[in-house]
Amino acid sequence: MKKIFLILFIFLFTSSLFASSWDKRIINYLESKNIKKELIVLIIAALPIVELRGALPIALHYFHIPFLESIFLSVIGNLLPILPILFILKFFVNLLTKISVFKKFFDWLFLRTRKKSKIIEKYEILGLIIFVGIPLPTTGAWTGALASFILGLNPFLSFFAISLGVLIACGIVSIFCLLGKIGAIIAGIILFLIIIIPFLKK
Repeated sequence: MKKIFLILFIFLFTSSLFASSWDKRIINYLESKNIKKELIVLIIAALPIVELRGALPIALHYFHIPFLESIFLSVIGNLLPILPILFILKFFVNLLTKISVFKKFFDWLFLRTRKKSKIIEKYEILGLIIFVGIPLPTTGAWTGALASFILGLNPFLSFFAISLGVLIACGIVSIFCLLGKIGAIIAGIILFLIIIIPFLKK
């Protein structure tokens, strides 16, 4: 079971570095609606889990958008949902938790997010920068924003920290993208080591 878990995580990260068949199905659907490639990149970057780490490789290797433009679109797209999460989510949570189904969902989501955000809970804003800046499947701007909301951090400082983290993640993903397939292999190896070392210690 643990081996399957490790393989799935490696697949998730490497597939987010280079457009997978699943990504291509999404892209093909959006293209069939005559949506411009720049807007497609923005949409993909705004999606949870995929975020910038999926959008930037797609912009560079699939659409062949110029490097600086790809970075701009990916960063802006990744940050688009963050402001609503930080500033408006509280209103919707208070409203929807009155319904039992949504209350169970938010309880599960917040518990799951809190478990994954120990570094943010410990170091707060600095931890938030590090958490978002490391482009792993379980980290990112979405989870960082949720953790900031749950932990009651200042939303303005949190947005600054998440923005800085996204820029750091952008730099890391850019390096892997420029390395091509070698970058994907290196990323897979690094992720494998990050995940397997705690298991070995146990």
